[in-house]
Amino acid sequence: MNTAGKPSAPENPGTPGTPGTAYAWDDLVSAALLGAERRTLPGGGVKGLLDAAALQTVRRRAGVRAAVPGPRLDPAPPDERPALPEDAEWRLTTLLANRSPAGGSSGGRRGPGPDLGELLPQWLAAANERGYRAPSAVLPALLDAARARTDLRAETLTFAGPRALWLARLNPDWKFALRDGVRRRAPEVESDEARRLWEEGLFAERVALLGALRQRDPAAGLALLESTWKTERAEDRLMFLDSLRQGLGPDDEPFLDQALADRSRTVRATAAELLAGLPDSALARRMAERARTCVSLDPMSGARPRVTVEAPHECDAAMQRDGVIPKPPAGRGERSWWLGQLAEAAPLDVWRERFGGRTPEEIVALPVADGWREDLHAAWCRAAVRQRAEEWARALMGPPTAPFGEGPGDPAKLLSVLPGEERGAWAARFIAAHGLSEAFRILGVCAVPWSLPLGRAVVDALEIARDAGSYPWSFSGVMGLAERCLDPADAERLAPLAAVPDEVEGGSPGAGAYWAEAFQRLVATLRLREAMLRELDGGHAGGEVPAGAASIRE
Repeated sequence: MNTAGKPSAPENPGTPGTPGTAYAWDDLVSAALLGAERRTLPGGGVKGLLDAAALQTVRRRAGVRAAVPGPRLDPAPPDERPALPEDAEWRLTTLLANRSPAGGSSGGRRGPGPDLGELLPQWLAAANERGYRAPSAVLPALLDAARARTDLRAETLTFAGPRALWLARLNPDWKFALRDGVRRRAPEVESDEARRLWEEGLFAERVALLGALRQRDPAAGLALLESTWKTERAEDRLMFLDSLRQGLGPDDEPFLDQALADRSRTVRATAAELLAGLPDSALARRMAERARTCVSLDPMSGARPRVTVEAPHECDAAMQRDGVIPKPPAGRGERSWWLGQLAEAAPLDVWRERFGGRTPEEIVALPVADGWREDLHAAWCRAAVRQRAEEWARALMGPPTAPFGEGPGDPAKLLSVLPGEERGAWAARFIAAHGLSEAFRILGVCAVPWSLPLGRAVVDALEIARDAGSYPWSFSGVMGLAERCLDPADAERLAPLAAVPDEVEGGSPGAGAYWAEAFQRLVATLRLREAMLRELDGGHAGGEVPAGAASIRE
């Protein structure tokens, strides 16, 4: 019931209980809330109360004043890209109707059918590769999907095009699209418009503008940030400072050096991290000098050289200004905490000089005295990831046949530093040696679709687990990745695995049926992915499109 308006004329009280009687709205509401047991109902009973409420509602709505008309909206901009093939448009509506909730897959057993919502990101990427425009009718559903799942936003907004930005201005739920619009328009934004948006725009628009300008013209982005830096809030300064990672270079050093004296500890720490990423910066040189005084070759080790460590005994004011955090986390000693921060921030090239021109592999192989090896190597791992140092990453990861728990750092992070083809080859050998129990994070950084050796290694390991009689639930994460990352052409090769295997003596009861269901879902998903690509290329999906799909038009 609409309670917002007021009647334009006094209500006619009439005779209570007679047709057309106009009861006071407040009396009707009170009677409905209190009930017949506590109050005599207007109209003589429940039916009379409802009749009176319906009549009064019409009168109240008729008395609501009309809203003042606003300016006519500009028409939506045109999108000249080609339309989707009809089969592909039907597929998109199906995927949107079955999309996963925020956070991705719903988890648990899903039956033998594909998880359609999890295929939406791949469909959008493939459609964007082919340059299609989104059908107008599905734009609201696309924006709702991107609002719920941030991992969909980039591909969704590319596919939705300029009409999505037009719609987003009309619905505050879709304001995230306006931030993306700022990023996309930044290459064409003139300096005056950029200045106006920087001074008057929403915070999210300002962050997007700064990031986009840093990609196009790092100096212009830095100048914009410097112009208002002193008046920004601490939490905003942190986000703006993080945007300088785009196009980070030597010209940023003076500004970042001033930020080392910021009143916010998190801003100071971020500035120090960025300066450490500039190997020739004064901060990097200071951290390198401190690290040199802590780590060296033992002059008494003779023909069997080893590394000696003398960790800092204090964290002085100069170290803290350069981003060293004095208080360690619980369970961590102060000296090892300070040492790790120094070694992480020092340019890795300093160690070649420090250890007589040895290669990273030779340096990592040196023994470290007095139990400092784990701390030192862990710091080098973080430095290798931060500095994207491939040779150091290879040396610290070691061979994929080595036991997983013996490495000093996170193999997945180190693996992300290497080229895509090399990541896949390393992961394939790792899985062949160790199985899938520790493979999930490693597989997550491998290029998609997986290379043939990696795909075969994953499937072989899954088959081994099935034959051992294990339940498939322990491997549900890997199976989900396989559905999205295996080459769709592998579907027919894997089809025999969808059969129910014989029970294994000593295996988990009923595990074979569960494995069959998991492989049925894998094969069905690969076939569906193959059909999706064929539809986007204008080919029919082989009978998967229902008869009504041909009637779908943009």
